[in-house]
Amino acid sequence: MLGTLVNFGAIIAGSVLGLLLKGGIPEKISKTIMNGLALCVLYIGISGTLKGDNPLLIIISIAAGALIGELVDIDNLLNRFGVFVEKKFNKLTKNSPIAEGFVTSSLLFCVGAMAIVGSLQSGLQGNHTVLFNKSILDGISAIVFASSLGIGVVLSAFAVLIYQGSITMLASLLQGALTTAVISNMTAVGSLLIIGLSFNMLGITKIKVANLLPAIIVPIIYSIFS
Repeated sequence: MLGTLVNFGAIIAGSVLGLLLKGGIPEKISKTIMNGLALCVLYIGISGTLKGDNPLLIIISIAAGALIGELVDIDNLLNRFGVFVEKKFNKLTKNSPIAEGFVTSSLLFCVGAMAIVGSLQSGLQGNHTVLFNKSILDGISAIVFASSLGIGVVLSAFAVLIYQGSITMLASLLQGALTTAVISNMTAVGSLLIIGLSFNMLGITKIKVANLLPAIIVPIIYSIFS
């Protein structure tokens, strides 16, 4: 839970700082910082892929995961869910500024592969690197959002705490049933998705990383049938 708690604290701290700034920070500064952090995300992704010990399984996992993800269209489902939540929440609160800040920032912080992959690594391996890096990204984003959308951004930290905390605890329950090799290959597959995220952050590509998420569970299925 350490990674999620740090993420929670980063959003709170960023939101408070954003409320104090009010006028926001220059776009060119925030963009340069985000690009630098995207390079850090790329480094983390590359480091993680080297932990896999079965390149063929990783390739099969990505291919099978992409097939499943595209058939289900997870990316579209997440987007539709985000729109649904936003409409319902705004309807209930009559489009209050607090609701807008909460919904917008919660979707940004929760709906993404980094939150899922980071929480899984945190629960399975006690490796919080991805969530620590996500914390910096979310903290900076919180500053920008809170300076324009207000106190609702602070409340989104609790959504992150519940969402990522739940994934981490569920993953930790599975830890005893998974071998070191399976966890290593899951980490390698998840790290490839992190690399995809970094490319998206840098504007190099527009990979639908969410549609690749099923690839993470393929090593588990492989270990069961092998």
